[in-house]
Amino acid sequence: MPVALDKPIILQRLRAETHPYHHALEQNEFNQALVAGNISAEATTRFLAKLYGFLQPYEAQLRRHGFGPEWQVAQRQRAHLIEQDLPEAAHLPQCPDMPDLRTRAQLLGAMYVIEGSSLGGQVITRQLAKAGINTRTYFTGYAEHTGPMWKSFCQLLATEATPDNEAEIVHSAIQTFQKLHAWIELR
Repeated sequence: MPVALDKPIILQRLRAETHPYHHALEQNEFNQALVAGNISAEATTRFLAKLYGFLQPYEAQLRRHGFGPEWQVAQRQRAHLIEQDLPEAAHLPQCPDMPDLRTRAQLLGAMYVIEGSSLGGQVITRQLAKAGINTRTYFTGYAEHTGPMWKSFCQLLATEATPDNEAEIVHSAIQTFQKLHAWIELR
């Protein structure tokens, strides 16, 4: 039986329960400069470096789990896009305090955060282009496939979520927002 995508319960819960943590993360220096219209290449580089340090260990965990081909795990890994923007990325520090990503439900919560960021990346790409900043490969992400990739993820998440694992998925998404925020703010 297909899952209706109008308002799956897991997406409602994730949106509602992660909202304060998502909002807090968006208050970082990079996003504030974007909103203020005074983004710099240096701030963009710092932000991308932090994202890379978080994505590398996250993607390593994602590869260790047995997600089927419908999840398109290889396509959903985007740290390599930062390497195109920052050639020195492979030598950047990695986040030492990652969210717990041992179970499938924990990874689903983290995926909600990381996949959701691809939507915001489309807006960021346009703002960086306006500012004449060329280090935006990562933010371009899936480009014209961003919407379909997000919808596909939401459908898969809706079919995986059960009353038994919903709380763990939501907790993991919250923890992912919190840990990513702490890592980005760390100087």
